[in-house]
Amino acid sequence: MWFDSHCHLDAHELSHDLPSVLAQCAELGVKGILIPAVEVASFDRIIGLVEQWQSVIPGICFTLGIHPLYTKQAPESDVEVLKDYLLKYHDHPRLVGVGEIGLDYFVEFLDNPKQEWFFEEQLKIAQQYQLPVILHVRKSQDQLLKRLRKISVVGGIAHAFNGSHVQTQHFLDLNFKLGFGGTMTYARALQIHRLVKDFPLSSYVIETDAPDIPPAWLIKEKTSPLSHLKPRNSPSQLPQIAQSFASLRGLSIDHVAQMNLTNLRAVIPRLDALLIPLVH
Repeated sequence: MWFDSHCHLDAHELSHDLPSVLAQCAELGVKGILIPAVEVASFDRIIGLVEQWQSVIPGICFTLGIHPLYTKQAPESDVEVLKDYLLKYHDHPRLVGVGEIGLDYFVEFLDNPKQEWFFEEQLKIAQQYQLPVILHVRKSQDQLLKRLRKISVVGGIAHAFNGSHVQTQHFLDLNFKLGFGGTMTYARALQIHRLVKDFPLSSYVIETDAPDIPPAWLIKEKTSPLSHLKPRNSPSQLPQIAQSFASLRGLSIDHVAQMNLTNLRAVIPRLDALLIPLVH
């Protein structure tokens, strides 16, 4: 079976045909999808989606958090809302962590002190609840590591990872898995390819980040070269994305599927209750 470790299933780009998207996922063996929240306003919608579609995607689950790109407009009181939701849903069988949280120094309009404050406060919450975190890492590896050393958490996933080999090893040492998706399907993504090849198989999980980061073949299939719209990614692309990982490592696709599940269960312990019935 396949498990998409990062998919924004609540995004509006997926809303108009979500039933058919999830039916296709089920046909392809994508039986698990982790949906990370990005803002307080999305919490109820994500929980509703998980409860609505659990019969179709039995491993569907969620994390709650405030994404760095949403911190500029977020009041600091949103941290208290996050605490309230984690308390309320602490025993929900499909709540598996805190996220998507992190730092982004690529986008210029962000209030950096504010996004750093939100990240640190959410790390404290994850530490309090002993929950893994889903990290947004963009031009921020060293600053993230600095704060993770100061506020220790049980680990998690460094989503859409890209960094130096030294930075990579530091994340692995802090019990993070590296999330790779559509970017590794690009022929010119040579540093990503090196990261995929150079670390133990226990280091990786597979993701789509749908509807974002479309794989290379979706970009090639754009019907109009004049279109300003990027192709929409989908969790149904996960098996083919995983084939790119398999090719880079010289592995069978079945080996990659098992690797993905094993590593997810290791870093997100709450997934066990969902996945054990599906893999036996």
